[in-house]
Amino acid sequence: MKISRLLGETIYLLNHGRTSAQFLAQHFEVSTRTIMRDIDTLCMAGIPVVSSYGTDGGYEIMDTFKMQQQVAGEIDYNYVICALEGLASAYANKDIEATLEKMKSLSTGEDKTVIMDLSVVHENRDTNQMLFILNQFIQSKRSISFLYTNCKNEQKEIEVEPVATIYKWYNWYLIGYSSKHQDYRMYKLIRMDTLKILEKENTRVHDLKKVEDIFQEPVDDRKKFRILLYCDGSLKSKCREYLNGRVCKEYSNGDFEYELIVPENEQFWYGVILSFGKKAKVISPIELVNRIKENCMDMMQMYL
Repeated sequence: MKISRLLGETIYLLNHGRTSAQFLAQHFEVSTRTIMRDIDTLCMAGIPVVSSYGTDGGYEIMDTFKMQQQVAGEIDYNYVICALEGLASAYANKDIEATLEKMKSLSTGEDKTVIMDLSVVHENRDTNQMLFILNQFIQSKRSISFLYTNCKNEQKEIEVEPVATIYKWYNWYLIGYSSKHQDYRMYKLIRMDTLKILEKENTRVHDLKKVEDIFQEPVDDRKKFRILLYCDGSLKSKCREYLNGRVCKEYSNGDFEYELIVPENEQFWYGVILSFGKKAKVISPIELVNRIKENCMDMMQMYL
């Protein structure tokens, strides 16, 4: 256990740089005193761990130290191959396929217990073509422009320095740096049109690790409201699958009340509720009740 923890601590410090003893203790589920003893053990083993004090203090390994490739075992290669296979199923790229082949040659393929199939992401050919173009533009380190339609159906021309593409929340996004706003922003690929590369070179070197940290805990400032539904008992599994809420009351006949908090202008939850038909009734808010009535009346008039 100790050897495994020492190896884990070494790898973590190599990947993440300066880290406090308290954070390491939480991460490896031991006491800070144990972490201090582990650091002493690593130093005695010849691993150059240095410590610093102050508010940003912690432990880090000197840049001159490198791990041997043999540190990875069969299970490690299997996890890496699983991740690469998932990426290859989502995004057609010869470089990814070549890397996957190299990793497979290092593994026996035994004891594989996880399969990651993201081929549903690969179904939209337009998105995959845009991914290919965007990744070429990113490598060129030049600004791009495109027309972007936001969730309010407003279209604007955007100019950014492309940093990376990311698959998040079941969609592909572009992470770009806006010189106008002096910050990083995310743009959904499906809402981008008229993509162009500009002659302007990037104004800075973009640290992808720092950019990832910015979007690790995204701030959702969209206006939200609470919905309360009365649902037929047969909808319980569908509510759990498609609506991020909770059952707040159950009745003897199997029916139930379901509560959820949703972004006001998002379309997905509204379409799901309508798809339930007469098996789900909105109790509140009254604004949503009136919206459904108006939409249903408009649809009825269209089909008369």
